[in-house]
Amino acid sequence: MTTLTEGQPIVRRGRLSLNRDAWRRILIGIVLLYVSVLVLAPVAALILGAFAEGISAVVTALTQPEVLSAFWRTLYIALIALLVHTVFGTIVAWVLVRHHFPGRQWLNGLLDLPFATSAVVVGYMLLLIFGRNGLLGPWLAALNVKVAFALPGMILATLFVTLPFMVRELMPVLEALDVEQDQASATLGASGWQTFWWVTFPALRWGFIYGVTLTFARALGEFGAVLVIGGGAQGATETATLYIFRALDERQYVGAYSAALGLGLLSLILVVGSDLLRRREK
Repeated sequence: MTTLTEGQPIVRRGRLSLNRDAWRRILIGIVLLYVSVLVLAPVAALILGAFAEGISAVVTALTQPEVLSAFWRTLYIALIALLVHTVFGTIVAWVLVRHHFPGRQWLNGLLDLPFATSAVVVGYMLLLIFGRNGLLGPWLAALNVKVAFALPGMILATLFVTLPFMVRELMPVLEALDVEQDQASATLGASGWQTFWWVTFPALRWGFIYGVTLTFARALGEFGAVLVIGGGAQGATETATLYIFRALDERQYVGAYSAALGLGLLSLILVVGSDLLRRREK
C-alpha cells in the first residue's frame, strides 16, 4: 500500500505532463492551420495562377507599359507617404509621449481613426472636400489646382490610411525609454538635435524601422481610397492595385495574378527583412 501510495503522484505528474504536451501540439496545429488558410493558401493560389501559362507569360505581363507605369506610380506615392510619416510621425509620437497638453487624449484617439474607417469612405470624404462640387472645389478650380482624380488626392488618401503605423510603433519605445539619458546629455552641453541623434534615436531604431516597413507596405497595398479619389484612369491615376482590379475585370488573369504576386512578395521581403536584421543584431 505504501509503495502504491507513493507512486500515485508520479503517475499523476506523468499524466499532467502528457496532457500539457498534447495541448501544446493541438495549439501549434491550430496556429499552423490558421496561418495556412489565411496566408499560405492565397499565396499558393497566386503562384499557381501567375505561372499557369509559364514564366514567359509572367514576364510579358509585368513588362507591359501600363503595368510598369502603374508600379512606378505606386512606388512614387508610397515613397512620399513614407517620407512624410517618417518626419511627422516621429514628431507626433515624441510630442504625445513627452508632453502633456489639453486635448492630448483626443489626439491620441484620432490617430487610430484610419484603423476603424473604411478606405472607400476615406476616398469619398476627400471627394467631398476636394471634388469639383466639394467644399474646396471652386477655390481649387480658380487656382487651377487639381486634387481629385489626380496624384495629389491619391497621395492624401495614402497618407491618411498609413497615418498610425509610425506613431504606434514609436510610442511604446519612447514610453519605455529612460529620460535620464536625455537629461544627462543636455547637462553635458549637447543640443536638442545632438541628444536626439546620438542618444534617443539609437534606442528608437527598431521601432523606427518597423514603422517605416509597415508604412511602406501598407502604402503599396492601398486600393479603396485611391480608387475613389483617383478614379483609376489608365496611364494617369492607375496604381498597381487598381491595375489588378482592372485586369481581373477584363479577364487578364495572368497579368492580375502576376502583379498581385509581385506586390505581395515586395511587402513580404520588407517585413521579413526587417525581422531578420533585428535577429542578426541580437
